[in-house]
Amino acid sequence: MAASDATDTLVSSSAPAGGLPPLTLSERAARHIRRISDKEGAPVRLRIAVSGGGCSGFQYEFSIDKGAVGADDVVIARDGAEALIDEASIPFVLGAELDFTEDLTGSRFAMTNPNATASCGCGTSFSVF
Repeated sequence: MAASDATDTLVSSSAPAGGLPPLTLSERAARHIRRISDKEGAPVRLRIAVSGGGCSGFQYEFSIDKGAVGADDVVIARDGAEALIDEASIPFVLGAELDFTEDLTGSRFAMTNPNATASCGCGTSFSVF
């Protein structure tokens, strides 16, 4: 995606090689992050991290961050919404897209990750080997 106001942009100075965002936010993900900010009454960011665990080896962690951007955080912005990802998690999600889905099983942030060689049924854990 080309960088513009309507697509993902990299805001952080600690940009990965090439200056492109390590992952992209879908329009639905950006809209939901803005909805959360509106409910909070203050700007918030979605923090994305990858940790060891889950049924496939690694798992995504999503949380709301109201604090300052850390020195090892990369900020991805789209349509007025921001997400943070720490530099250690970037290799696991490089080229991925974060979406927000709503279906009969509930609503959640979901990652489409080209690095994942296997994932669990609910999509929260994955393997890269």
